[in-house]
Amino acid sequence: MSYSDQSGDTMPKNDKSSCSSSADGKQESSKADESSWLQLNSPSYRLAYDGGNILKRDELRPVRLMLEFNTADSKLEAQGIDHTVVIFGSARVMDPETAENARAEVEKELEFTPDHPELLQKLSQANIKVRQAQHYEQARKLAAVIVERSVCEECPVLHVLTGGGPGIMEGANRGALDKGGKSVGLNIELPHEQSPNAYLSSELYFSFHYFAMRKMHFLLRAQALVVFPGGFGTLDELFETLTLVQIHKVEPLPILLFGRDYWTKLVNFEFLVEEGMISPSDLDLFRFVDSIEEAWEIIRQNNCPHRIARE
Repeated sequence: MSYSDQSGDTMPKNDKSSCSSSADGKQESSKADESSWLQLNSPSYRLAYDGGNILKRDELRPVRLMLEFNTADSKLEAQGIDHTVVIFGSARVMDPETAENARAEVEKELEFTPDHPELLQKLSQANIKVRQAQHYEQARKLAAVIVERSVCEECPVLHVLTGGGPGIMEGANRGALDKGGKSVGLNIELPHEQSPNAYLSSELYFSFHYFAMRKMHFLLRAQALVVFPGGFGTLDELFETLTLVQIHKVEPLPILLFGRDYWTKLVNFEFLVEEGMISPSDLDLFRFVDSIEEAWEIIRQNNCPHRIARE
């Protein structure tokens, strides 16, 4: 049946086929939109360098190594970081205030149980931490001198570079900040996360997965290496650098062991010579220092650029 409108035209009264066609069109449009969304958000549609987990595949390890090297290298270059003094040392050393407060807490506990063996042991350890805190202050003061005096004297502008963590590293970055200088932190992924210390320049701390890339950046711009007391990690960096200089993979640079008493107790270098494990001339690869001025004078006198030998 049909009816007429005011113009006299005849129109269908209930065109079910027209409604069905409209619904089908909307459904098809919805499916197209969904399909488009799925395509755009598909992992296969991402740009190659935004591939997410694909970069974590074993066969792409060379790409990851390249990215770790180039990312830090380009940012350091952009910030004008051409010459560095690398400062190593224990992450476990406390700043003087923290060490003193920790000892005071133990002493307070001992007031109630003065003969408690565990507390006496804790007091002994706290006294060691207070003594070690001098190294934190020395690293801080040396870094301040490096920043302040490299600008005024004939050296190129020197920037402090550390592993970016706590302890000696924090003290060095803090000293650079005290004088308004930029300082670099090369952090590393560890099972127990090592967070960057609070005194790093915001644009100059980096996180590495590969030790090899981190070690390369430690030495690539280094004018000197200052090694404060530390443990396995510090020894690793020290002996690797000594080996690289010894075999002429790195140009000679000042390697300063800060704190003669600590280092001569820890390592019997003369014994290595006596046993024929190293040559007598290898003892000239490093020097012991005990003061800020002594360390700075050696750094100042040896201010020519040093680079890793590239072949």
